[in-house]
Amino acid sequence: MSTAVPAEASAAVLQPSEPISDSAISVQGPDLEKKLSLQELLKSYERIGFQASSLGRAIDIVNRMRKWRLSDQPISVDESEDYLSPEIRAQTRCDIFLGYTSNLISSGLREVILYLVKHKHVAAIVTTAGGIEEDFIKCLGKTYLADFNMDGADLRSRGMNRIGNLVVPNDNYCKFEDWLLPILDTMLAEQQATGEVWSPSSFIRRLGKEINNEESVYYWAYKNDIPVFCPALTDGSLGDMIYFHSFRNPGLILDIVRDIRALNELSRKSKKAGMIILGGGVCKHQIANAMLIRNGADYSVYINTGQEFDGSDSGARPDEAVSWGKIRADAESVKVFADATLVFPLLVAATFAQD
Repeated sequence: MSTAVPAEASAAVLQPSEPISDSAISVQGPDLEKKLSLQELLKSYERIGFQASSLGRAIDIVNRMRKWRLSDQPISVDESEDYLSPEIRAQTRCDIFLGYTSNLISSGLREVILYLVKHKHVAAIVTTAGGIEEDFIKCLGKTYLADFNMDGADLRSRGMNRIGNLVVPNDNYCKFEDWLLPILDTMLAEQQATGEVWSPSSFIRRLGKEINNEESVYYWAYKNDIPVFCPALTDGSLGDMIYFHSFRNPGLILDIVRDIRALNELSRKSKKAGMIILGGGVCKHQIANAMLIRNGADYSVYINTGQEFDGSDSGARPDEAVSWGKIRADAESVKVFADATLVFPLLVAATFAQD
């Protein structure tokens, strides 16, 4: 019997490697023998691999959004006179468009989002109806931790509404109706007196003023003049209340055309634009589509669990948006495949909260 290793087997197993580039980054996790700060720990994510590295990349991109100033760029030959002053150029920052789904306001991410709005870290918000109403409802009653496996029929009989592993007493929605309907009456009266109809964003701004509660995201959006867009404003409890109101006091008008113009113009006029989008659906695509008006976003961070095999926009990676002109070909972008409640607090702690 031959003692020689078969040449074809040896060649297959012991395939030689190409030389490694000097710029290649080796995989390495955090050294927990050392006492690491949160910043040091999150910095180590860049070299862990998989979604940890994607989060590290997202942190880097967000910090680049925050750091950018128009003064970093040379003055173009067709620059507007409004942007020739060195002082103005130094003050002109990247406009950050934040999008999120309603469940994130139901969760404790509401407080993280509130921090960003309170401290004027974002230029505009796009969310869904639940992302609006749940903020106000939390000012009127609490949402509670529960379990994903609770019986739906039993919860229904007890007047408890489940959102994942959270529950909201249905009484909170009754309180919301009691609070909202008189405001709708007033808004209708103002519309009839002035002839000026409402848009979803002006509607949300008014509710932010009326709630007058520093625990509300949209109170701070009102205070800081940050526009909040909600293309699907009627898709939730707000829609239920507007529906009820249309019987008892009909005539309230919400003009979505004003809002699409306002959002698209905000995008078009941005000297630099970045997207941070948590989740998918309306909030993701409405921001991305607004970026098309300016030939794409300059920075993009997606955080969601969606997959692209079914062709959904929610699951699409940034490169698909590049093909549509919604993200620029030379943009810095990343998708973090993760539950936003796990990673977004870490991202904000490593970026905006460092101010």
